[in-house]
Amino acid sequence: MGITYIEGTVRGPTGTEAAVRFLLDSGATYSLLPKPVWERIGLAPRRRLTFTLADGTPVERDVSECYIVLPQGEGHTPVILGEPDDEALLGIVTLKVLGLVFNPFSRTLHPMRMLLA
Repeated sequence: MGITYIEGTVRGPTGTEAAVRFLLDSGATYSLLPKPVWERIGLAPRRRLTFTLADGTPVERDVSECYIVLPQGEGHTPVILGEPDDEALLGIVTLKVLGLVFNPFSRTLHPMRMLLA
């Protein structure tokens, strides 16, 4: 598991944007936006899922989607609608959607080797 921070921008359905400093955690599945961010860009819950925290505690969170822009790429991604004190996370689903992989040794993002096999 590797972690680092990356700056990005998220955009909601009305075009409203917000700058976000994401904790890139290669162990996180979905990306997460803190409540002040997802409310600012106008996201609404689309479904509710149960997630398991690192200590095994289950938590329920709403999920939506947004448009994300990173220095290495951009596109639509599902996001967990976090609580006010949650930290913004950049998860592996978003990286795969954008065709990116995380190098934990250099703590950098790189284009994914795309296969059609």
